[in-house]
Amino acid sequence: MRPPTHFGNDITNTEANGDDQQNNNNNNGGGNGGNNNNNHADHIVERLTQMGATINFPKVAGRGIIRVVERCDDAKENNNLDLSECELIQVPDAVYHLMRHTELKTCDLSSNVITKISPKFAVKFSLITDLNLSHNQMARLPDELADLHSLEMLDISHNSFITLPAVVFKMPKLRELKANNNAIIDIDRDEIIASDSLELVDLRHNPLTPMCHDLLKHAVLSFRIELSERVKEDWEDLTECE
Repeated sequence: MRPPTHFGNDITNTEANGDDQQNNNNNNGGGNGGNNNNNHADHIVERLTQMGATINFPKVAGRGIIRVVERCDDAKENNNLDLSECELIQVPDAVYHLMRHTELKTCDLSSNVITKISPKFAVKFSLITDLNLSHNQMARLPDELADLHSLEMLDISHNSFITLPAVVFKMPKLRELKANNNAIIDIDRDEIIASDSLELVDLRHNPLTPMCHDLLKHAVLSFRIELSERVKEDWEDLTECE
C-alpha cells in the first residue's frame, strides 16, 4: 500500500482535489451543511480504514475520492461499476479491494484522465462483459486483458492510440470494438483478419494511411468495419493532374 499521504494523489487529478479541499474548508464555516459533509466524508474514511484500503486516511477527502467509494457501494448492489468522470489517473488499488467480493458485469471508466490500465485489472474483473475506456489518454493496453474471456463490448474511442492494440484480437468473445476518434494510422492486417468473434469494428475519424484505408474498405472479412470517407490530401490531387 502506498503511503497514506499520497493516496488521493495516486488516483485522482491532484489539481481538482486541491479545489475540492478548498471548498470543504469554506464549508466548515457554513453551518450545519458543512458539518454534514464533513461527517459523511469522515464516515467513508473510517470505512476505508476498517476495510484495509489504507492505514491512516486524511480526514478531509476530495469529492472525487468520495464519489469513487459511493459508486463502489452502488456496484455491490447492481454489479455495474461506474467510475466515469471521477478525475481518475488510474484505477486505484482501493477499488480492487472494495470490489473483491463482487462479480462485476460492466465497468465504465470513461471521461477520466487515465493513461494506462494495470495488468491485474483482468484478474480482478475477469467476468465483465462490457468495458468502457473512452475519453481518456491511453495509447496502449496490457496483454493481460486477453484474459477477459467474457468481454463482448470494448470502447477505446477518444483516446491516443496510434495503432489498434493487438490484445483486442485475442479476446475470445469480443463482438464489438469502438476505436473511433483516435490517432490510428495503420493496423496489423494479419491480426484483424484472425479474429473469429468480432462483428463490428468502428474505425471512424482516424488518420488512416491511404493504403490502409483502401485495403480495409475493400477487404472481405467476417465482420463489419466502419470507416469515415477519406479526404484526399492536396498533394494527391496534384499527382493525378500529372
